[in-house]
Amino acid sequence: MFSVFGLLLLVAPLAALIYLIGFAARAEGRHSWTGTCMKTLSTAALALTGLSGGAPGLITLGLALGAMGDFALSRPGKPAFLAGMGAFAAGHLAYALAFWQRGAVLGGPDLGPGPVVALAVLVLLLISTEFWLAPRTGALRGPVRGYGLVIGVMAASVALLPANPGDTPLTLGAALFLASDVLLALRLFVATAPTTQGALSLALWPAYWLGQVLILFGAALYWTFPKG
Repeated sequence: MFSVFGLLLLVAPLAALIYLIGFAARAEGRHSWTGTCMKTLSTAALALTGLSGGAPGLITLGLALGAMGDFALSRPGKPAFLAGMGAFAAGHLAYALAFWQRGAVLGGPDLGPGPVVALAVLVLLLISTEFWLAPRTGALRGPVRGYGLVIGVMAASVALLPANPGDTPLTLGAALFLASDVLLALRLFVATAPTTQGALSLALWPAYWLGQVLILFGAALYWTFPKG
């Protein structure tokens, strides 16, 4: 008999796969109620997995906010888009706070060569958006800029984590999440051909969802060994 935890571990990837195959590449599919349900369920099940498995509270909160963002972004219209962006921004801040707190317990930020290079690359990426993204965002320039800074803070908080079991999946998860947001920006504001938009959707969905998975399970390890 499945435990609740085991059932959630089955539901989350199944819903994510259904959304990828059946809805992600088609605009009408992404905005259908069935697509909305599959997309939201895939991340909500991760949040419930974290809750039932004893994941750090702020990580579970970040996943729950991600599910809210998935729901909003799957609905048409500017208000839904802004609501989704706000939910994801709040989720990134929850992650960043969790990482800063845990990093402080484990000895503070790692300022070695690797993290410094990662921060430099991150800063260059954020600056580059002023050239290839901001001019195309129109009235949404302010919110898009703000969101970019927030995800930059989250990514920086991961880059500076001191070494500990779980830091590799956390780093990869944050990188995939960041990559999915770049792909989303390209789809929404840069790409114009429907085929290109569909290809970007097919690429960004697994990057985003796997990023969330790696953040959840990386955090479970990072908070366990050693206990602060």
